[in-house]
Amino acid sequence: MSVPLLTLSINTLLLAARTQGAATVSCSLDLGLSTATVELGRDAWTCEGQSFPYMETCKDRTIYHWDGEGFRPVSRFTNSLIKLVPTEWGAPTFEIDGIKMLPTAKISPYADAERKVGLIQPRGKVVLDTCGGLGYFAAWCLRGQAQRVLSWEKNPDVIWLRSLNPWSPDQAEARKADSALNLSNGDISEQITTLADASVDAALHDPPRFGIAGELYSQTFYNQLARVLRPQGRLFHYTGTPNKLTSGRDVPNEVAKRLQLAGFVTELNGDGVVAVRRR
Repeated sequence: MSVPLLTLSINTLLLAARTQGAATVSCSLDLGLSTATVELGRDAWTCEGQSFPYMETCKDRTIYHWDGEGFRPVSRFTNSLIKLVPTEWGAPTFEIDGIKMLPTAKISPYADAERKVGLIQPRGKVVLDTCGGLGYFAAWCLRGQAQRVLSWEKNPDVIWLRSLNPWSPDQAEARKADSALNLSNGDISEQITTLADASVDAALHDPPRFGIAGELYSQTFYNQLARVLRPQGRLFHYTGTPNKLTSGRDVPNEVAKRLQLAGFVTELNGDGVVAVRRR
């Protein structure tokens, strides 16, 4: 069994089953990916021969992992509060200083990534994943039989979240020399300059909002994307619609215009822009 993960709903289930005198209970200890049988004792519960104490207090919107001594929140505070957050869909999202990084209101963030990866048709391609996040884009590229995924994530704390998230690609596998996924800790606005011209077949660009990472919406960066993509290479750029209600700003169309200047043919699609590199 991998490190067990607890949420408020699972912890409540364990405590309720103990109170009712049940000997065992079935539940998920990996955020809905599988179901385990847990043996219930008075002071601890056991799964696959490992015993863990009950959590008497547990917060909502928090995921807890076992660190060898107790259950701790899957969160870190270095320069910002980075936190893995449960969803009703199983696959978690994450927050930076309380700002949710992935859509969860109407769809699983994992299923949302599946749809967006499908737009760039990853089969047999070298794919650039500019802002790796929890790795859901990379996971679907691998499932879609991409030849290779070059993924960068700027924040080492987000990479740590990935190491505890069972929905993220296996990092031990990614470290192998023959792995199709190459995950690096680095700033893509700098690292993209190290890539050769026309060296990738497709790209996925899911940057933080403009106010946090404006350089990733710049003409300079889009020119770099055009440089590294082969002719007819496909790009999906997540934009969302920030500030549309408050200021009337149209970020998707702003992005589309800059991409066109960089050499792309663009089309608005859902919460982002699909672009194809001109010949």
